Amino acid sequence: MARSDAELPYWRRILNASLPVDLSYIPIGLACGILLHASGFNIYMTALVSLLVFSGGAQFLIASLLATNAPMYSVVLMMFFLELRYALLGSSLSKYLHGKSLGFTTLFAASMNDENYAINYLKFSTDKNFTPRDALNVEHYTLAFWTVSNIIGSIIGSAVSINLTVVHFALTALFLYMIVMQLKNGLIIFICIVSGFLAAVCMVITKSTLGLVISTLIASFVGFALEATIRSKFPKSRILRSMKNPAGSPEDVNE
Repeated sequence: MARSDAELPYWRRILNASLPVDLSYIPIGLACGILLHASGFNIYMTALVSLLVFSGGAQFLIASLLATNAPMYSVVLMMFFLELRYALLGSSLSKYLHGKSLGFTTLFAASMNDENYAINYLKFSTDKNFTPRDALNVEHYTLAFWTVSNIIGSIIGSAVSINLTVVHFALTALFLYMIVMQLKNGLIIFICIVSGFLAAVCMVITKSTLGLVISTLIASFVGFALEATIRSKFPKSRILRSMKNPAGSPEDVNE
């Protein structure tokens, strides 16, 4: 007879909470490790970037930009704006971390990503016994699975010769998939079109990948301005409902 969660050892309860994400990281992490190796990362650098960045989107972006010989400032700027969303995600969890030390909060922030944020926000919202320590351990489990998968992928990449043309194709396909998964309403489709147009124009003007940074900033501000306008003038718009956070939001919990 299966035991309830309360009867399981602590490590097993936390593993059960994070396991869906942990398992999903294995194939993606292997692919990421292979692509990072093809872009010039050795096993140790792959492990380091996995621990410090811990973001599939950012690490695939790093591989993509380095494979096209992009300058380092473009890589850093693109990563900064791509990861800026964590400031918003972290702010919605901050109310659950009141009273924790600066060191704990720093470690918590450094190991947070989209998927473990979704798990922790849902658990905080629905389980009164879920603690910040539990949330931190969920993050560490997901980080461990991701890092190990990246390392194994790097080892596979070192044993198998991969043509960089294939890397470019795979990364382009990946980012197209990521875009398609976000196409939930007309506003997002419009911003995608604007972003693509601006990227082409800015790349021609700057003749470097800095154009991607500029186009990303302009498209982001355009999207933000349009969404803010819709929220103020049409608060019950279907567009806003389709953009709700699947993990919930503080407003949802208060309701």
